[in-house]
Amino acid sequence: MTSLELPWIEKYRPIKMENVVGHEDITKRLKNYIQIKNLPNLLFSGPAGTGKTSSSIAMAKELFGENFEQNFLELNASDDRGIGIVRNTIKDFARTLAFNSDFKIIFLDECDALTTDAQQALRRTMEKYTKTCRFILSCNYSSKIIDPIQSRCVVYRFKPLMASDIEKQIDIVCNTEKLTIDSQAKKAINYVVEGDLRKAINILQACSSLSKNITEEGVYSVASKARPKEVQEMIILALDHKFLEARKKLDELMYDYGMSGEDIIKQIYRETMDLENEKLTEKKKIDLIDKIGEYDFRLVEGASERIQIEALLAQFMK
Repeated sequence: MTSLELPWIEKYRPIKMENVVGHEDITKRLKNYIQIKNLPNLLFSGPAGTGKTSSSIAMAKELFGENFEQNFLELNASDDRGIGIVRNTIKDFARTLAFNSDFKIIFLDECDALTTDAQQALRRTMEKYTKTCRFILSCNYSSKIIDPIQSRCVVYRFKPLMASDIEKQIDIVCNTEKLTIDSQAKKAINYVVEGDLRKAINILQACSSLSKNITEEGVYSVASKARPKEVQEMIILALDHKFLEARKKLDELMYDYGMSGEDIIKQIYRETMDLENEKLTEKKKIDLIDKIGEYDFRLVEGASERIQIEALLAQFMK
């Protein structure tokens, strides 16, 4: 497979630290490790699509150069999350000397999926082979990593990317792929992805298969999300005691966009907070958020999507 045939999220993956966007403070510190050619064990924590994996691979490529493949091992803990992967694959790689370098790097992605026993075994491995190997751990929730591992790592927390950072990358991709995109479509992408650059690039590639002109309508269609104003209309109808009309609007969202109940509840939550309406005082917003949380829990526990969301609209009417 040539580079042109790669998915765009791989094709536009940063290969140098200066290409990583949105985390200037973190990249500055990581560049210092590259300059002195040494680094401690690292723990990258943050939401998906914010640059944790890209930063790790870009840093390793700059450190090792041509010897990158011999000195870098990437493992995804969501595939192998048991103690066996630590005792076998990780330990075998860590105990051997690096090729034309002082140390190797083991990058363990989604390490919050490791079992507690596996994390305990990893703690000992990190101690024992510190002279020949460094560990970079990546996770969405650092609270799921045991304290002994956290204390052995320098923790870097990646935040969701700013809208301006995502728009810069969108412009780069669109210029390279000869796409046209307007400001409304960019706003739609930012609304849908919520700081996840990987998701933004995937949406762009999906939209480009339909047309070289990226539009707001195309973005919402590909992402299976409703426009904010459509969700607001449903909320306002419920607040105005027009239950049947609000229920009809719910039908459109669920069937026209193919949205799941959890997706609709998340959008209802966002638009309730952002909605400016004379009938929606701050105290009423507090009461509604309390109800939204209750019905979200019911959906997670397996209740009927349709019945629960209609019941939530009924609560809005009250």
